[in-house]
Amino acid sequence: MKAILFFLALLSSLLSAQSNIKEIKNEYSRLLEESSYGNNPKAGKYYEVNGIKMYCETYGQGQPLLLIHGNGGSIVDFSKQIPFFSKTYKVIVADSRAHGKSMDKQDALTYEMMSDDYAELLQKMNIDSAFVIGWSDGGINGLLLTIRHPEKVKKLIITGANLRPDSTAVEPDVFKRVSANYSKFKKQFAQKKDKTALDYTVLKYKRLLSEQPNIDPKTLHNIKVPVLVIGGDNDVIKPEHTLEIFRNIPNANLWILPNSGHSTLVVYTHEFNLKADTFFKTKFRTIKDRDREF
Repeated sequence: MKAILFFLALLSSLLSAQSNIKEIKNEYSRLLEESSYGNNPKAGKYYEVNGIKMYCETYGQGQPLLLIHGNGGSIVDFSKQIPFFSKTYKVIVADSRAHGKSMDKQDALTYEMMSDDYAELLQKMNIDSAFVIGWSDGGINGLLLTIRHPEKVKKLIITGANLRPDSTAVEPDVFKRVSANYSKFKKQFAQKKDKTALDYTVLKYKRLLSEQPNIDPKTLHNIKVPVLVIGGDNDVIKPEHTLEIFRNIPNANLWILPNSGHSTLVVYTHEFNLKADTFFKTKFRTIKDRDREF
């Protein structure tokens, strides 16, 4: 009888968790549709950055905090972060090159180009350095920004980032789907006579996901600032790869969130925002030898 009751309780909790995730996803979708972030003339401005016009919005006052979105995303993706952080930080959130309103007609698109854009954006805004949060591809950009322009980053938080585009980093089912989708799109693209601007943009997104990044883990050793490395336990990025990133950064903390996929800062909005705020405001703790006991 006890075993049956335990099973029913467990089943109920699992169904409840699944229901909550579905509810969170639907609520987030509605929020994105109704949000003015990414389309706010009072907060938005274009900056001439490395040959493109980069669209950026700023909110609040205080220490600069740069938010970097993922592949195919835009400013609006941070609709659950901007209201929280703008109370105590100067939030800087832009559309990455070839995303949103930051139009780019060039064929090439790399994470290095985008990370350089963010460094130049901060320079144009007369910001010496900033705290940085990068989600997915934004995490890759955050790592490269810190490596290539170390003076621009005070502390870095990444979630769902990867160093290479293969099945050692990405979950096999996701990697297989993305690879197949890219191959199919390339064939369709080659056969299509009248290509639209959207076709070229989508090709750049899919190529970026499938062929990049290519970051040697050893280069992470050069990162001197504190980094909080985050992932979901069921992320599209393997937890062991997230651990690999953590292991190769000298001053890093690791946070793996349970019952979460790639959208950690949406599924765990409250916890994520508070943890990020604490990380930025707290001195990094180096833990060795006897200190590991507590």
